[in-house]
Amino acid sequence: DSMRRTALCLGSVALASGKVYFSETFGDGWESRWTPSEWKKSDGTQGTWQLSAGKWFANEAEDKGVQTAEDSRFFGLSAGFDSFSNAGKELIIQYQAKYEKDIECGGGYVKVGPKLSDPKAFGDPTPYNIMFGPDKCGYTKRTHLIFNYKGKNVLKKSDLAYKQEGEGTSHVYRLILKPDNTAKVEIDGEKIYEGSLKEDWELLAPKEIKDPEDKKPSDWVDDSMMDDPEDKKPDGWVEEKRIVDSKATKPDDWDDEEDGEWEAPMIDNPDYKGEWTVKRISNPAYKGFWEAKKIANPEYVDDDNLYKYEDFGFIGFDLWQVKGNTIFDNIIITDDATRHVSSDQQQFLENRDPTKMLTDPA
Repeated sequence: DSMRRTALCLGSVALASGKVYFSETFGDGWESRWTPSEWKKSDGTQGTWQLSAGKWFANEAEDKGVQTAEDSRFFGLSAGFDSFSNAGKELIIQYQAKYEKDIECGGGYVKVGPKLSDPKAFGDPTPYNIMFGPDKCGYTKRTHLIFNYKGKNVLKKSDLAYKQEGEGTSHVYRLILKPDNTAKVEIDGEKIYEGSLKEDWELLAPKEIKDPEDKKPSDWVDDSMMDDPEDKKPDGWVEEKRIVDSKATKPDDWDDEEDGEWEAPMIDNPDYKGEWTVKRISNPAYKGFWEAKKIANPEYVDDDNLYKYEDFGFIGFDLWQVKGNTIFDNIIITDDATRHVSSDQQQFLENRDPTKMLTDPA
């Protein structure tokens, strides 16, 4: 199909100026290139994958992608490729995701990482280098961009926009990771984020920490307000809310033996002034909020190779979905920014009309 031709053409063109490490349009033979996971098979929650163009498409044959087939399942699927390192090069990871219905709770992200020894065991515990793509549960929605550093998966400090709105619409997710330790995320050709791995992820230990030896002085005053020592409760201030009704008299027919001892009823006190509180004034001795002084963190080690991974050898989907039927298509991993959009995808982005979202020209 045309997407496969484009991908193949892209591969040959890119040889001169860059390299395509992996590309997949889910044409003929895709099942030989991808391995379904059996990580959740034993407990009966492993979902299955099928080839589908979904409910909305321009050309059914060309627009087929791999689809999560059921609801409330774990879905695992991975493909291997020749191992490579992104040292000294840009890394571009791009793919298309189309939600046929609101996922409710689940993900549509990819994991890219070192060569898998057993693709059938691929699942949540499997180490990866980068996780990228949409994730939602209820009102929590974001596009994940997680980097693994020294064995820890580190989330971005603030969330990236979700952008997976409008069922039946394909969205193109693109990550560009650069050797200057910056990353750029584009969704449908629109820049969602560009920034520094050092600043926007807690990959490195903080440069400074609070001095553990620094203690707050015992006479430090951190109350900004104080009771006014000049303010005194006025004489005759009445704080009783209820009083005995002095005008009440025991009824003539009251019998102490039968009715018990008579007590006058309580009434609201007409002289009640409310609870008296002392006036608050600024505290002249206030020193402000005390903070320990900062010192250089002995644990801090700078690293100008945060972006770099020694081994990329697989890409996979490892997802939980309450509502399935997500379709993934047109995956490419390359190191050349000038070659990473297929002509079909470029045309899709340029012709994208938000008013006609039900026809998917992906």
